[in-house]
Amino acid sequence: MGKRQRTARKLSYVAFFLAASSLVAAQVGEQPPEQQQPPAAGAAPEGNGPTEPVSEVNEANAAYTQALQTIRLLKVLTPSQAAALYPDSPPPPNAFLSTLFPNENGPVAAVIRLGYRLYYQPWLPRWASRVLSGRSGRRRDEIKGRAAKAIDLLQHAVDLGHEEALFTMGQVSLFPPPAMPLNASRAFDAYSRHADLTGNATSQAALGFFYATGYGGVVEIDQSQALLHYTFAALSGSQRAQMIMGYRHWAGIGVNEDCMAALGWYEAAAEKAMSQFLDGPPGGRTMLPTSTRLSDLEGGAYGPGASVASTGGNSQRAVVRAALSRAAGEVAEDVLEYYQYHADRGAAEYSYRIGKIYYHGSIYWAHGGAASGAEGVGFVGRDFARARMYFVSVTRLVWPISNLNNPLSHQKKDIEDHVGTHASLAAGYLGRMYLRGEGVKKDPKIAKMWFERGTVWGDRESHNGLGLIYRDGLIDGKPDLSKALHHFTAAAGQDLAEAQVNLGKYYYGLGSVLQATKYFDSAIRHGSPFEAYYYIAEIHSNQAHDPEATSAVRGGSCGLAVSFYKLVAEKGIWNDNLLGEAERLWDFNGVRWGGNRAVSSSALGGSTGSQRALREAEKESAKLRWMIAAETGSEVAQNNLAYLFDQDKSALRHTSLVPQPSNETARFALTHWIRSASQRNVDALVKVGDYYYHGLGVSDEPEQERWEKAAGYYHRAAETQVSALALWNLGWMYENGVGVARDFILAKRYYDMALETNHEAYLPVTLSLVKLYARSVWHILTGGGQKSLNLFLGDPDSDDHWYLGKAKAEFKKKVSGGNKGQIDGRKPDEAGTDGEAENKFTDDDDPVQWARDRKREELERAQAEHDADGGYGPEDYFDAATSRPGSREGFDRDDNEDDLVFMMVLAGILLVLIYMRTRYVRPDGQPAQQGQQAPPRQ
Repeated sequence: MGKRQRTARKLSYVAFFLAASSLVAAQVGEQPPEQQQPPAAGAAPEGNGPTEPVSEVNEANAAYTQALQTIRLLKVLTPSQAAALYPDSPPPPNAFLSTLFPNENGPVAAVIRLGYRLYYQPWLPRWASRVLSGRSGRRRDEIKGRAAKAIDLLQHAVDLGHEEALFTMGQVSLFPPPAMPLNASRAFDAYSRHADLTGNATSQAALGFFYATGYGGVVEIDQSQALLHYTFAALSGSQRAQMIMGYRHWAGIGVNEDCMAALGWYEAAAEKAMSQFLDGPPGGRTMLPTSTRLSDLEGGAYGPGASVASTGGNSQRAVVRAALSRAAGEVAEDVLEYYQYHADRGAAEYSYRIGKIYYHGSIYWAHGGAASGAEGVGFVGRDFARARMYFVSVTRLVWPISNLNNPLSHQKKDIEDHVGTHASLAAGYLGRMYLRGEGVKKDPKIAKMWFERGTVWGDRESHNGLGLIYRDGLIDGKPDLSKALHHFTAAAGQDLAEAQVNLGKYYYGLGSVLQATKYFDSAIRHGSPFEAYYYIAEIHSNQAHDPEATSAVRGGSCGLAVSFYKLVAEKGIWNDNLLGEAERLWDFNGVRWGGNRAVSSSALGGSTGSQRALREAEKESAKLRWMIAAETGSEVAQNNLAYLFDQDKSALRHTSLVPQPSNETARFALTHWIRSASQRNVDALVKVGDYYYHGLGVSDEPEQERWEKAAGYYHRAAETQVSALALWNLGWMYENGVGVARDFILAKRYYDMALETNHEAYLPVTLSLVKLYARSVWHILTGGGQKSLNLFLGDPDSDDHWYLGKAKAEFKKKVSGGNKGQIDGRKPDEAGTDGEAENKFTDDDDPVQWARDRKREELERAQAEHDADGGYGPEDYFDAATSRPGSREGFDRDDNEDDLVFMMVLAGILLVLIYMRTRYVRPDGQPAQQGQQAPPRQ
């Protein structure tokens, strides 16, 4: 061994000895934190010299500043540090195993105990475990000490008259960081004192929330007090309070319904939202990710197939597709890995798509273009650096060198169309990033270079970006409206919503309201999430305030203006995003797949008990934010609360196997189901009917009255023609005469409509029809003469058997019959040709489904070649043998003959049963003996 190696080893020994010594000193000689009390803020230094008196104002400011610094440290705790603050309680051994192996000293029991110890203890020597556990304990005490220190300093500043400290005390008590428990009583006291002293709008709104909901049991529910505080807050400029006041006047909560009053409040809130939007970079602030209903992640309030949220056209929504992907075991990391694998090998389309995912921060982006934002479901976090890297890698395939003076120079020749198309799309995003300063320094000149390159293949985002540059004169300060309109028109011609909004704003500024409305309406149809709604609302608001307009016009315009202003106000909450905070907290439980906060159990560093306690605390914080957002009229928040507290989930409701639902909780859930239903949520409307039918959360009243109300809600849901469940419920009620007059003909009609609405209802509808025909046959055999209970007499389509919604159903039949074999009024071959042209490249494809399609292309191509050669496998024979004739035509075949045969079979079965009953069985249920006379009936 050389001298140099021996010296290095000696130095290693010395370093190890010093490290071990420091650990021992920290373990043995360090004084506990509770004994090391820091000097009070502003305290005089120790010594014998004279000290000057400290001003109370300076003392309060110093304490408040130190408290804010401590709170900032608490807000950045990692999940493992946050979980360590909660009780460490590993689950006890399984009682079943203890019963199975009663000998605690036996070999099997010893193995079980060893497994528990290895699972709950680190794989380290005992001395190392003691050292590390001591350090983690000190770390836990240190964090708890910081929390106590923050509250103590805030209270000290409050006692000295610091008003901002009083407000902060309320905030950290109601919305605490992970190291602090929620304290509703302390929050209410702080807000109350702060509102009395300053009249602060936020404090007034918080007091209104406490009185409106009775949260935490601090005060009794008092809607008059809630309205008083909300009014003060709204008049003081609180956007949240203005939304609450608008919703209360719109829905009639605590006040009479007043559309014009609601319009005034919502208009004020929407103007604040629009102001925040325009304060952003060119093109406006980035839209917040869309909010998600918890029920949608489970297929709707009634599950997949039965809920409107996951059937029909709604089945293609991003949240439903994401829920299906999660159920199949697909996570965001897998999708990104698949894209990255192909992007790293130079595939232009994959590089562009993964760059778009990182730009929007979600697997799913909203329909309508880059300005429309992203879907909240599938959120992975925005990463502009990675997005730019992948976009540049695509553009380098066409433009290897940048040139600001001549952007189209150095363009490669003989570029394939698909490469050029994706390069232009990537150039449009790069131009947008430089125009807005997203991940790079804002530079309109570089943005213009990328936009001009993107227009080579006609990219619509590039045309719109050039329009913004020319309209606002971002390079030379000289606007050029002619060039701006040229590019806006080119982008709008490709159905880009943002470009259509820009054209609408131009004509609206000229006073051409009709032309502007045309572009705004088109932008809404193509996915504009914000600006178009604001200007349409403003147009209708002007009509609602027009004294020369008729009352009908003013009333209709008021309703539209309120609806659109409400949507704008709810989307423009960049400074008060309660829904986003709630989803971030709830995602900690892994509800949404691929969430950026979804972590495994081992990643938390704490035990199962501490993780569970942390999750429960964050779930409560999420519920609090949803409760506040529900007060503002957010349908998503109302639906989430109703779904979480739903008392109508158990199929064993009327048995002793489940506890009796809490009527107070059911009343809370029913309130939010009703509010969600009033905002056109059909599943919530059906839920309200269920609550009245089962008597959950409703006042004590006769069953017949409850059932009539339930039937009314089912009728309202059935009128939408989208809820098969509501139609089936009505069929059952008419069959049994519950809440409505008994009528088998109407029952059959609603059963048939349920099947027409959703073919997945085939089995329950078929079974219901079998029972209905059997009951009708029994009615005939027993001599019943009521025509409404005879399915074999009369014409169900005659006016004698009219039902609610028949006119609409007949019109739909006429339309479908007249356009049979056509698509949108065109022949199938014509529609298919246009569809292929339009879908040659669709930028809004589902990324997950697109990846699946790429994987299946080779298999499908091979199968197609096999079929072309005459291949006919055994599965084809099986499908042909088991398929029902006419099933593809939507069950439109005439079934009169089948009904007649079915009736005759049922009649024969019933006659046989009646004969056997009277011949072999006595009335008391005992077998009849020959020669023995049955006892007379009493």
